[in-house]
Amino acid sequence: MSASSLLPLLLSMSAFALAASISPGPVNIVCLSSGTHYPIAKGLVFVTGATLGFVALFLGIGAGLYSLLNVAPLFEELLRWAGILFLLYLAYKLTQHDGRVQAQSADNAPGFMTGAMMQWLNPKAWLASAAGIGAYTSSNEPYQLWLFAALYLPICWLSLASWVYAGAFLKRYVHRPIVLLTINRTLAVCLAASALFLLLE
Repeated sequence: MSASSLLPLLLSMSAFALAASISPGPVNIVCLSSGTHYPIAKGLVFVTGATLGFVALFLGIGAGLYSLLNVAPLFEELLRWAGILFLLYLAYKLTQHDGRVQAQSADNAPGFMTGAMMQWLNPKAWLASAAGIGAYTSSNEPYQLWLFAALYLPICWLSLASWVYAGAFLKRYVHRPIVLLTINRTLAVCLAASALFLLLE
């Protein structure tokens, strides 16, 4: 493939990755919450887990893992329920914070494995991966899958990190407990709504 024909593909892949990564969703909500409650470094550990977890899922789907959902519908159902329960658990954790901006124990911060698990338990991540792979790669050109994943890695990481920094900004400039308490409750409702959406679809 020539450079002139590769550039439009790179731009299309990048636009898809950016739209999928930066738009609000359960992982982004947890990133924002992490930024408001914990040191930025802890939030970026979660971001790294979520990014690498997604890229691993993306490559796995590109290698044929998505077909497992077609031949084993029970697996898709288990995945859906695991995702629902995980989102409800995270929503519950958010409701337990009282809104005060005192230092939180970094041990309670969502970590690397939580980030990775959120991606694998999210059927939407499976569908988004399958949609992107189907639209922008060809089974006859396996390098395209790896190219797409290589683009996704920095775009996803930077997109999720921006949500952590947005949370840190809120923590720095919003010192009234009632405001952060309202933010916590709103984020919890958003996570619960995500779980409800998975339940009803």
